[in-house]
Amino acid sequence: MSRIGRKPINIPAGVDVKLNANVMTVKGPKGTLTQELHPAMAIAIEGNEILVTRPNDAKENRSLHGLTRTLIHNMVVGVTEGFKKELDVNGVGYRVQKTGKDLVMNLGFSHQVIMPEIEGITIECPNPNKIIVSGPDKQKVGQFAAEIREKRLPEPYKGKGIKYVDEVIRRKEGKAGKGSKK
Repeated sequence: MSRIGRKPINIPAGVDVKLNANVMTVKGPKGTLTQELHPAMAIAIEGNEILVTRPNDAKENRSLHGLTRTLIHNMVVGVTEGFKKELDVNGVGYRVQKTGKDLVMNLGFSHQVIMPEIEGITIECPNPNKIIVSGPDKQKVGQFAAEIREKRLPEPYKGKGIKYVDEVIRRKEGKAGKGSKK
């Protein structure tokens, strides 16, 4: 039995969960999320808990068990607390700012890189070297943060570029660091 799939999901106060066939809708203070789940998984709402069970121990059902439970849990956490990713911008002259609903980035190119805010995601720039992407949908937040990071990947020599706050860049020495051949 899946350790993750077995755990019941608690429904906090103020969260409304509806199950229609294999489509789950979770409504809370931060918004509404809808997810289509695999029809093989049996989902039951009992009181203030959601239980996910699988029909048998086939390989596909075992792998779907934990996935389904995690997707539902992420929806519940998203509408109550939300998710956020923080990015740092490192480099001389590299800076970001929020103009209206657009994220305007100066990343050493001959032009500014402009990314519009998508629906369900909010972007904040508390200072010119920090970006905070937040929203209720974990997948959208992670994807949008990855697309921002992709505009200027961190390089290993000076560490310039856009990186996640908790990301560690493995640094290289460069050609001056090599010993002389004799």
